Amino acid sequence: MALKLELEARLAGIYELGWRHFLCGMAIGCDMYFAEAVLRLRQAHPDVTLEAAIPCGDQPNRWSRVQRQRYNALLDRSDKVTVLQVSYSPDCMLRRNRYMVDRASLLLACFDGRPGGTMKTILYAERSGVKTLVIDI
Repeated sequence: MALKLELEARLAGIYELGWRHFLCGMAIGCDMYFAEAVLRLRQAHPDVTLEAAIPCGDQPNRWSRVQRQRYNALLDRSDKVTVLQVSYSPDCMLRRNRYMVDRASLLLACFDGRPGGTMKTILYAERSGVKTLVIDI
């Protein structure tokens, strides 16, 4: 898949520029592609670390069995797992996104141009002075 290859290429470049610690929100889709790409990068560069930033402990409860298995396998391979709150609330995804931006000096986002959480995160990062790289999807 082209997006997965693009993520790997971008991460390799980011690594070459000096970044070693990567945070991931662990949502289905691009987040999981990102986590998997970071883990592949770590195979070549053991100094790479992955932090899973979980918005709420019950995040995967409504996912399919296969999705939960993939999620749990990624958590098992993460260097750090940060759970921001126990249960879902309407603002937990926003809190998770801000947690990641507040600890970042670079944001790599996959963005389809639609209003929503990714757009809000990109705008928050830009307002916070965090360098932003966007992969158009």
